[in-house]
Amino acid sequence: MYDLLLKHGRVIDPAQRLNRVADVAVEGGRISLVRPNVNGAEAGRVIDVKGKLVTPGLIDPHVHIYEGVTPFGIDADTVDVRAGVTTVADAGSSGPYTFGGIPKYILPKTATDLFLFVNIARVGMAMNPEIESIRDIDLDAAIQVVGENKGLVRGVKARIVSPNVDALGMEMPRMALRVARETGTRAMFHIGHRAGNYSAEFIRELLPLLAPGDIITHVYCDHVGGVLDASRKLIPEAREALARGVFMDVGFGQTHFGFDAARRIIDQGVVAHSISSDITGVGRRTTVHSFVEMMTRFLALGFSLEEVMAMSTVNAARVLGIEATHGSLAPGRRADISVLDLRDGEWTVEDTEGASMKTGKAVVPVLTVKGGHVFSPEWGPHPWGWTPNLQPE
Repeated sequence: MYDLLLKHGRVIDPAQRLNRVADVAVEGGRISLVRPNVNGAEAGRVIDVKGKLVTPGLIDPHVHIYEGVTPFGIDADTVDVRAGVTTVADAGSSGPYTFGGIPKYILPKTATDLFLFVNIARVGMAMNPEIESIRDIDLDAAIQVVGENKGLVRGVKARIVSPNVDALGMEMPRMALRVARETGTRAMFHIGHRAGNYSAEFIRELLPLLAPGDIITHVYCDHVGGVLDASRKLIPEAREALARGVFMDVGFGQTHFGFDAARRIIDQGVVAHSISSDITGVGRRTTVHSFVEMMTRFLALGFSLEEVMAMSTVNAARVLGIEATHGSLAPGRRADISVLDLRDGEWTVEDTEGASMKTGKAVVPVLTVKGGHVFSPEWGPHPWGWTPNLQPE
């Protein structure tokens, strides 16, 4: 007897190369089987999802959910299990001095799977700027917190922005890399800064230091310190880092994504491994809106549905180093499932630079299954719900 049966959906699981109409059976909080024509009488609860997409639980590897401690934090479940997403990673909201509040106050009240990157700055992003001098970093504390919480903590985060870099230069990212190497984790680096004062060559010095598994986020930004040079050419170090096994992440955020930059970087050989929102309380209202709207933007850029699903599931799991447990509907895995609607219409999506694109498809959450428990989406980030803006007549 199955606890839950999702009937008649189009199952897309890039990890298993599945793309077909099938049923998904859940028992004891885990995937029991994925195949067509499972007898509904064998399940305690049957949900007909005919015409919908059934995918591994969506994974957003860059969010900010430290609500109340950082000025821009947002409640995790609002943007996650109530928004079609089952798993997220907070990217540096906490530092070693403020980390303790997350397992004590955030984790117990969220249904979403939460992982963390601990900021190299000692108080994380509770202050802005988080680093103005070496006094704002406690290297020993960072190594201790990351090392003692491996599993929950996936690594260390450093923002390559002014004044962090102005104050410390390459010493700051080298300290972050030391934390990652001594703890056997990975380093995530925020690149590009609209108001950056540091040399545009800084990124060319940083990228060769990164090892396989390290992460660059905001790869499609169009600012100083990004992967495009002054002539709009991809710097060779970015292509070399990609070939070496460094992960490239989107990190849309409030100011970190341009359609023109994305097209140029993609055309020159760097395709991001993972879509991520960099969602915050302010960003949800103004720019990002939702993870599913991020997926819609990549459909608008010309990515196939299968490619977008891979970037949102198995690839994102690899970026976080959790692919053994997340990102697939393989039998025996925990039942983390996203049910989505691929809605036809005439939509407009925006970047953070003032440009827009039209698209005929929009991804909308229908329901989320987390460990076998079913969650319905809340209203959505717009007054009209989840879909992007309608195209002007």
